[in-house]
Amino acid sequence: MATAEQIKSLIKSHYNSDKEKFHTLSLQLAAHEAKKGHTSLAHEIRDIIDKSQQNKIKSTISFLPELGGLVITRTSVAKKASLVINTKLKDRIIRIITEYRQQNKLKSFGLKHRRKILLAGPPGTGKTMTANILAGELNIPIHTIQVDRLLTKFMGESSAKLRQIFELIEKSPGVYLFDEFDAIGGERTLENDVGEMRRVLNSFLQFIEQDTSDSLIIAATNNPHMLDHALFRRFDDVLFYERPDKEECKQLIQNILGTFITNRFAWKKVLQESEGLSHSELSNACQDAIKQAILFDKKEVNASLLLQMLQERQGTLSAKK
Repeated sequence: MATAEQIKSLIKSHYNSDKEKFHTLSLQLAAHEAKKGHTSLAHEIRDIIDKSQQNKIKSTISFLPELGGLVITRTSVAKKASLVINTKLKDRIIRIITEYRQQNKLKSFGLKHRRKILLAGPPGTGKTMTANILAGELNIPIHTIQVDRLLTKFMGESSAKLRQIFELIEKSPGVYLFDEFDAIGGERTLENDVGEMRRVLNSFLQFIEQDTSDSLIIAATNNPHMLDHALFRRFDDVLFYERPDKEECKQLIQNILGTFITNRFAWKKVLQESEGLSHSELSNACQDAIKQAILFDKKEVNASLLLQMLQERQGTLSAKK
């Protein structure tokens, strides 16, 4: 059973009207009972907490002490012109921006703008960049959820943190990015799944279903095949990203090299060496070539220098396989 100190602290927080501390102590009490093997009692306490919080909307958001560093907030100046992807995918991103800007017009007809978006594809293909562009184009802050800090070993604690994140989503409009989303959105039937992970996923499904805010909720994953099937229908749009084709590689290289590119450029060899690299890997290779040119007092990046940097990236890519 609960320790004497826990009981005294719980009673004291109640009579001091400290609701946040009372809530925290209740969660700690549930975790304590679970640790002692009293799983039935722990579940009953959690059920009481969940029912009391389900329809409650706080006027202010006061994070639990454990939430420090969980949400990183910043501004973005990224614009859609900097996103090099296929036309169909870019059109769908522009549609999200357009609907957000004209959401009042849609609401007057009883319609909602699309704002719950799942981004899926290999690493470095523009998913995080898309979230930054949405924030930059709409002039709203971007909040990145540190998923690794969201997950804890104590029963119910992760769901409590997730609840507070969705309270923030409701109160403070912005772009909310859940990166590496498969960490919490994994298929519930996987053999290596644990109870706490199922509870977190179930909580996410509940919260995103109930969410009626104007914020953009962006979930990004490198492994869409690992996601629970129930997740897909909770999103307004699912966008699939791929590594750039030759035309996109050329455009990306031109954008990054800018004035550093030579008039005569061996595009055929460069594009052959670019094959299979992601947007991020291409960008890094171009940046490395520019730095090398600057260090050796050169005003241009020739194909030979860029090829060297691309080959280094290809070597790293091969080593990972």
